[in-house]
Amino acid sequence: MLRNGAAGGGGPAAGGAAVPRPVRVWCDGCYDMVHYGHSNQLRQARAMGDYLIVGVHTDDDITLTIDGKDTYEEVKTAGRYRECKRTQGVSTTDLVGRMLLMTKAHHSNIDEDLDYRKHTDNFGKGPKGHSPWTGVSQFLQTSQKIIQFASGKEPQPGDTIIYVAGAFDLFHIGHVDFLEKVHQLAEKPYIIAGLHFDQEVNRYKGKNYPIMNIHERTLSVLACRYVSEVVIGAPYAVTADLLDHFRVTLVCHGMTEVVPDKDGSDPYEEPKRRSIFQLVDSGSNLTTDLIVQRIIKNRLEFEARNQKKEAKELAVLEAMKRLEDEKQ
Repeated sequence: MLRNGAAGGGGPAAGGAAVPRPVRVWCDGCYDMVHYGHSNQLRQARAMGDYLIVGVHTDDDITLTIDGKDTYEEVKTAGRYRECKRTQGVSTTDLVGRMLLMTKAHHSNIDEDLDYRKHTDNFGKGPKGHSPWTGVSQFLQTSQKIIQFASGKEPQPGDTIIYVAGAFDLFHIGHVDFLEKVHQLAEKPYIIAGLHFDQEVNRYKGKNYPIMNIHERTLSVLACRYVSEVVIGAPYAVTADLLDHFRVTLVCHGMTEVVPDKDGSDPYEEPKRRSIFQLVDSGSNLTTDLIVQRIIKNRLEFEARNQKKEAKELAVLEAMKRLEDEKQ
């Protein structure tokens, strides 16, 4: 973390007093698969100054120079280095690990109708300390975390209240592109994002989805500048009660498939009946499925390379052993 202009250097003001220079903060990283942990880091960095500049590393993402020195050594020596507090319970490595579990069964086999599933889903955690749906997540939600991410804005007179709903799992640029397009639909948009519970997401996406639990997905969406409010555990069907409660004037959905509700009905039946439903093309073809497939593909290629390397090394060792045996 580099703080620029933290001391001195300001120009003279009226009466000869120096005007403090704006504090320009530099923050860099790989930011691969940007998640709410990254968002929290940038939020903290922005609070350290007046202007935030973010640097994105190349695919090497090294933390040492070519001669083995700490890349931050110079700014540390100058006393201009600060560290942000790490967000516990999430990292890119952790998320990759969860995606690799997509090739195995990591969901609970407890019967669908048991009270266990009805209630543990609401809290995102089962009796063993992790979600029965996301399996490996160790994230613990607190009200303070939500407050840190929430905008705190209330809808104002003249705002167009727009409702969108979905899983928003592994919140990515495809989601951001969609929300940006939705934001552009009105002069004064107030976007409310409804996030479905883990159990509901698993019902319509199948496999071992969602990768992130309801609490993690909440922070990821709240961190997006286009979203004003989040409904945690929104009903799958957009009901009349929901529309009336939030005074929704427009309901939007992307170009992805709309899976019918449990009873076979269209979850957007009510907004369509009111003629306030609109499909929005984000212009992006990136999906959570594509990200997961890319991770698994890269992992399989990595394992194949390692196996080939190990086989080659084993062949060399066996050849050397044969030579030694022949000499004897």
